[in-house]
Amino acid sequence: MTPDPRRLTSTDAQRLIMPTDPWLSCEDCFELTDRFAEELLAHPDTTHLPEMLVHLHACAACAEEAESLIVLLAADVGADPAAALDRLRG
Repeated sequence: MTPDPRRLTSTDAQRLIMPTDPWLSCEDCFELTDRFAEELLAHPDTTHLPEMLVHLHACAACAEEAESLIVLLAADVGADPAAALDRLRG
């Protein structure tokens, strides 16, 4: 049986009601994704871009882009992306 596409999952519902401050648009997010991914790989426990985490927790499309970039950057430098991905998915 296929799920009813009109029903929200609990994850979707949570994304609709989560706080969005500090606010960041998808366009702004796209411009900062490279810097954010590099920073997150180097220092997964801290970030100087908290607005990125807020946006990425609420926006599945931007989060997917960031995850892909983190995996690619990690492969380029021979690093393990697990800690950065865990922080991103928080």
